[in-house]
Amino acid sequence: MDKGEIPEDANEHCPGPQAETAGKSESCAGCPNQQVCASGTAPKGPDPDLVAISERMATVKHKILVLSCKGGVGKSTFSAQLSFALAGMDHQVGLMDLDICGPSMPKMLGLEGQGIHKSNFGWQPVYVGDNLGVMSISFVFPESADEPAIWSGPRKTDLIKRFLKDVYWRDIDYLVVDTPPGTSDEHITISSCLAGIDGAIIVTTPQEVAMVDVRKGVNFCKRKGIDVLGVVENMSGLVQPLSDFKFTKQLGSSAVDVTEDMISCLRENAPPELRLDDVFVWSQVFDGSGGGAERMCEEMGVPFLGKVPLDPQLCRAAERGKSCFEGNKCSVSAPALKSIIEKVIASINIKEDLSPGGGEKK
Repeated sequence: MDKGEIPEDANEHCPGPQAETAGKSESCAGCPNQQVCASGTAPKGPDPDLVAISERMATVKHKILVLSCKGGVGKSTFSAQLSFALAGMDHQVGLMDLDICGPSMPKMLGLEGQGIHKSNFGWQPVYVGDNLGVMSISFVFPESADEPAIWSGPRKTDLIKRFLKDVYWRDIDYLVVDTPPGTSDEHITISSCLAGIDGAIIVTTPQEVAMVDVRKGVNFCKRKGIDVLGVVENMSGLVQPLSDFKFTKQLGSSAVDVTEDMISCLRENAPPELRLDDVFVWSQVFDGSGGGAERMCEEMGVPFLGKVPLDPQLCRAAERGKSCFEGNKCSVSAPALKSIIEKVIASINIKEDLSPGGGEKK
């Protein structure tokens, strides 16, 4: 019996979409194709959507995935600020939010409550300014912002394919894809359907409990043939101006504010050449005694892009949907992010120059 062509995202030991046990064997558990195979409607041959996706993505010059198997490491904040930075360099930028169950991009780019519009060309992204277009499930169902997306794998896959084949991104220089934690349906679909990915930026925090999962993200990329552009160590110590700190004195179960007294004491006793307004305080929030992301990169043979401190001003910018590069408020995190983003762009440009065709990327 013809078992049909096994999909690239199938589980190990897949019996084949046309086999009698398709979608029903033990090896089918958790496979994104399980429901389709079990129904007996699995198509033979290549996925017909791939042609439409390829045609739509032909106008996208560079494609960057941002991922981390660990949740809560600031991956979406990095994706948003990366997109702001690229747009600020006068590039045409698209940002695709693949987090179906917990989309953050509308909030982080100041686009809450917006909905998509359809035209003869397809779905229109929601724009921040003239050169940063955003697509998220929140725009598809704006009236259900507080409702959970209780979606199975096939439904997630279908929506992601629509983002790839139906959204009119126009001619853009960079498409940034923000992925949810893990290496599941969303990651399998995007890596299988989106050709010509320049690489992935992997975000982690310094502690080993995060990197246990992040290593899986690195290995996922290696198995899928996706270049790792580098790893970012996020929240690498809390850094903020001394003047922003609040000092308290613990009296039993109560805390008494002694900030004014402490600042006055420091000003009176500080050396004349030391201006307290220029002093920043650093504190190690997460345990990096194991060497952090830099050591992990050495062990796994992938680039280390740098560290971004935990900056309250960056957190405020994300909450307000603003770029941390506007003004001088994010004086600690913005320079760190800028340095990392410059390394990413340089890495992509080098690979493009070395590719056949002298930079003509398909």
